[in-house]
Amino acid sequence: QVHLVESGGGLVQAGGSLRLSCAASGRTAGNLAMGWFRLAPGKERDFVAIISGSSGNTYYADSVKGRFTISRINAKNTIYLQMNSLIPEDTAVYYCAAEIRRIDSTWSPGTWGQGTQVTVSS
Repeated sequence: QVHLVESGGGLVQAGGSLRLSCAASGRTAGNLAMGWFRLAPGKERDFVAIISGSSGNTYYADSVKGRFTISRINAKNTIYLQMNSLIPEDTAVYYCAAEIRRIDSTWSPGTWGQGTQVTVSS
């Protein structure tokens, strides 16, 4: 079983930056696809970015391409989400996820973190 703990959320003005971290413990996370999803008020939880375990391939939602960067340090079992040029529409609870599979064109995590709030003021 994998346990995930996020950190790094907060309040930032539009145009600013934040970096989220997610530390994994339990079963070795180095070979697991991990990533970030977000839940905004009145919306469904959406995929933001994913990084594969073996190849390090990355995938981004169109809404964050060019602004967000996902990375990982396998030795620390940690992934990061660097968020630049933040806009109010990025306001959401951000969830770290692991054991992610691609099922019927949908990203499907097996494990979730507890979430961290990101608020972008205009």
